[in-house]
Amino acid sequence: MTEYATLAGGCFWCTEAVFKDVIGVESVESGYIGGHVANPTYKQVCSGSTGHAEAIRVGFDPAQVSYADLLDIFFATHDPTQLNRQGNDVGTQYRSAIFPETVMQEEQANAAIRRAQADWPQPIVTTIEEFGDWYPAEDYHQDYWDTEGQRNPYCLAVIPPKLQKLRKSFAARSKAVTA
Repeated sequence: MTEYATLAGGCFWCTEAVFKDVIGVESVESGYIGGHVANPTYKQVCSGSTGHAEAIRVGFDPAQVSYADLLDIFFATHDPTQLNRQGNDVGTQYRSAIFPETVMQEEQANAAIRRAQADWPQPIVTTIEEFGDWYPAEDYHQDYWDTEGQRNPYCLAVIPPKLQKLRKSFAARSKAVTA
């Protein structure tokens, strides 16, 4: 039975590319969560005025990959110590956040932050926020790395290092490595 993890780690194009390569992940949808405007557009979210984060909703098979494993991958493939930014992307829409859907997911998110802190010299600023309305991003944002992203200079600079980190640190979890 499919379970879901909703994660915000900066640009959703980048986090989507990483999680699509994880064994046990059945789907990854880019979208918006954590704001106060119904049905926001990409332009609205990018303005920072809606309160939403660019996020991904990961459908996964818990028999193949656990929620805790997904969180460990999340913390290893973005910088959770940057407040409201990832690299050159600045604003609350690029915050590091976890949106647990159950009490168990919330407990696991807190445990993952404690585990991950050992790997970071600065304090982790990832927030754990209430799961609320999920709004899928526009169609052209879905599967972005597999389509437009490999022609986008920003993506070419940011995504390959994230995929390399996944494939090195979590080789047994990578579809590309085990294929």
